[in-house]
Amino acid sequence: MKPNHTDAFCQNFFIKGGDFNNAGSVSSKVKDILNDIGIDSDIIRRTAIASYEAEMNVVMYARKAEFKLRLTPASIHIIVDDEGLGISDIEAAMKEGYSTATAEMREMGFGAGMGLPNIKRNADEFKISSVPEEGTTLEIVIHLN
Repeated sequence: MKPNHTDAFCQNFFIKGGDFNNAGSVSSKVKDILNDIGIDSDIIRRTAIASYEAEMNVVMYARKAEFKLRLTPASIHIIVDDEGLGISDIEAAMKEGYSTATAEMREMGFGAGMGLPNIKRNADEFKISSVPEEGTTLEIVIHLN
């Protein structure tokens, strides 16, 4: 039976802030799911980059987050809803090179200020909203055609 526009696959993941040991595990699982169902390799690459950058932002800056993956016959939808410091200046955060990473994060090789710009570059649709001291929500859509 062929899926119709109402059919969807959904899976939720939990990301723990500060957990550098498991950083990247959610984006790896997403990549595996997409591989298993036969999604085009270019779309998998774009999704993996956006997922990884979103996951790392949670690990680096938030207490925790829910990462929601939803696949439809037409697109991949990702919502990352975190509880954390939020982003006080989204416009600045969207500029390549802008970073609020600590010295420790930079020593680990993170904090180049490319996370949000890389997400936007790899998404077909991207929305970000944030409330300082509460958290940030990313909505990422990648079309399958």
